[in-house]
Amino acid sequence: MLLLTLLIVFVTSSTCSEIQSRQKRAWIIDSYEIEEGHPGPFPYKLGQVGIDRKYQVFFDLYGQGIDEEPKGVFTINKNTGEIFVQRPVDYEEQKVLKLSFEAKKTHDLSIDTRLGVEILIRDINDNPPLFEKPLYEVTVDEDLSQGSHIHTVVAYDRDQKGTPNSTFHYAIKSVSPQSPNIEFFIKNTGALSFKGCLDHEVASKHTLLIEAIDHGEVVQLSSSTTVIINVEDGNNHLPVITGQTGSGKVKENESGVSPLRLHVTDHDVFQSKAWRVEYTILGNEKGYFNIETDRKTNDGILTVVKSLDFEEEATKELKISVKNEAPYFSCEVKSRPTMGLWNVDVTKKQSSGGNIHYNATTVIIEVVDVNEPPEFTVTVKEASLPENTQIGTWVEKVTAVDQDTSAARDFIYKVGDDPEGWMEIDADTGDITTIKMLDRESPHVVNGFYTLILHAMDKGQPPMTGTATLQIHLIDINDNVPKLDVNYVDVCLSDSHTPTEISATDPDGDPFGGPFQFELLGDIKGKWKLDPSYGFTAGLVRDSSVYAGLYTLKVKVSDQQGEYGIYSLNTTVCSCSVVRNCRSRNIGTFTGEGAIGIILASLVLLLLVLLAAVSFSCKEEFDNWETIPDNFLVGQINHSNVEKPGTDCKVPNIFTAPDGQKPNYLSKTQDQDDRRSHIIWKGIDEALINNHTEVFWREYWSMYENRDLKYHKRHQVLDKSLRSLIQLKLCSLQETVDDLPDYEPYIYAEEGDLDIVSDLDRICFSDGPISNLCENLGPEFEPLASICMLPQLQNQEHKL
Repeated sequence: MLLLTLLIVFVTSSTCSEIQSRQKRAWIIDSYEIEEGHPGPFPYKLGQVGIDRKYQVFFDLYGQGIDEEPKGVFTINKNTGEIFVQRPVDYEEQKVLKLSFEAKKTHDLSIDTRLGVEILIRDINDNPPLFEKPLYEVTVDEDLSQGSHIHTVVAYDRDQKGTPNSTFHYAIKSVSPQSPNIEFFIKNTGALSFKGCLDHEVASKHTLLIEAIDHGEVVQLSSSTTVIINVEDGNNHLPVITGQTGSGKVKENESGVSPLRLHVTDHDVFQSKAWRVEYTILGNEKGYFNIETDRKTNDGILTVVKSLDFEEEATKELKISVKNEAPYFSCEVKSRPTMGLWNVDVTKKQSSGGNIHYNATTVIIEVVDVNEPPEFTVTVKEASLPENTQIGTWVEKVTAVDQDTSAARDFIYKVGDDPEGWMEIDADTGDITTIKMLDRESPHVVNGFYTLILHAMDKGQPPMTGTATLQIHLIDINDNVPKLDVNYVDVCLSDSHTPTEISATDPDGDPFGGPFQFELLGDIKGKWKLDPSYGFTAGLVRDSSVYAGLYTLKVKVSDQQGEYGIYSLNTTVCSCSVVRNCRSRNIGTFTGEGAIGIILASLVLLLLVLLAAVSFSCKEEFDNWETIPDNFLVGQINHSNVEKPGTDCKVPNIFTAPDGQKPNYLSKTQDQDDRRSHIIWKGIDEALINNHTEVFWREYWSMYENRDLKYHKRHQVLDKSLRSLIQLKLCSLQETVDDLPDYEPYIYAEEGDLDIVSDLDRICFSDGPISNLCENLGPEFEPLASICMLPQLQNQEHKL
């Protein structure tokens, strides 16, 4: 108080307001204490703040309880400094209230003194302990052992910690229903447990009322919660097999069928682990049977999973036992001591043994005899035989047996699958013999083996069939000669001796097949040779003296054993500056309408070449040989409105001399050697190579003026000359393909439209000078050539 007095004196002696404000101090005076929840009456005096002053002051309070929450708790007498309590307070909301006290001078309201005031709130026992939940519910197994933890309840008290008001304990106030075999207890921690034995049949649910009671000195407060303990049924009743349904019969060789169904009863709760059962089969060492539980009815479904054999065993005796999924459990109270747990007798077993006897029954399964197929003693058999073996040769013998005891055991042998029809089998003995010549090169012989499927069919109802396989290894013999893969090749005109490949194949295997020896026959010295000449492919080499044209070479091909074949190889020699193939143009690079136009233009030009070669005209004849223009063979297109051209063509006599007179050299009695024809042909050949059309026709005509040349020689030169001219024009057409005009094709039919048939006729050439012409021009040429009625050309030639 002395310090406070000195402070007040120091503050009031100052005359400067700034100095006064800088020297203000806030002091906390002695604390006041009030009790929460004071019953009143209100207001009541809490205390008085006094200041020793010779001049008059008045007082003010600010802070918690005044103008701050909780508001309206305190008031102060401004003249006397007395503090009053206006209403009760709550300790749990505010444990201490802090205020500011001010003393002000009355004449200028300046602050004379500022003090801090603390008012403590004293707790009373006004809060009971409260549980976290008003209701707890748990489920436990019936076989839960006594003393086991069931659940823990938790409560809290808001009163001042560490005081009797906030200290409490738990107590079980009631248990429903009551049972002499169980007693529940709760620990100070709220952990709930029991003594004795749970019994689902006595009580499937226990309801406990638990209280939390505090230790208040004036009054004790409490609250309660409810705990519901559901007891899940344990397996304290064993299942019992009560009967079976089903025939108990199963056909031999049949699996996946159920001959019977077992039924059980169990007094435990339906669909619980204690009610659901499991079956066990005894006497099923070979695994013929399996049993499963029907989850809806608890029935045991016996199924045959491995086929039975009547001849092996006509009946099967099985022992089937049953137990629950949950372990068997029983509990019995023997005594109830006052301290500790009770004395109980517990039985808890899962497997059979001890004093638990699981229910079992014996079932008899009858195996019904059925007609079984005969069985071959060896299902896959092998034999060896040379190809081309004589008919009637014995191949192999197969044997089958039938275990049936009835008349159905009689059976016969039959051939099931023989793709080539080479074999037959004796129906009684199973002996297999050949009825045709064997051929190792047959498409049904795979890797040298021919597969034969055999059957043994009994006479039962219905008849049954056993199957076996005979694999015959056919030993190869040299019964085939090598053959050329193709009978035509193209050879290019070039200075280098580039070989053209020719190949051969032989269906015989080693050592009767390739590699082969190739050989050229005939007069080929200085003209043709083979390099290499041994292997699966040979190289055909042309000498530079061989000119463009068509040649037929004789090729001999020999296998490793010397067996050979002689073949004609058609060889075309031509310029390959544009494309490799001498006989047909490669139009793969043209697409769409341009490609179609090029194809039709090429065919038209080919037709014009033929027209020039045989010198005929449609609708208009050339009376004078000299009037034929030099560019006639290049190709022109004449307009025609005839839908089916060619039917009105007139073929002139092409053997009319330029002066209109027939030559007098066509006597068939004339005789001449091959040398004259060779000389004439050489002149024609040189003219063709140099592209001298006029020279060609002159040399061509001089051939007929040579009276010493035989008719058949003239015939050959005509044929050779005409074909060479056409080949030359084809090659020139290939070289100038970029300059060809485009033509709009006439559509005779759309692709895939089978209902529209072309009106073009088909032509079939007979032997003559141009008999081989269409072979190299392809199938497309034949309808076009029919327009010109080329057979008339040959007839006219023979007439002359």
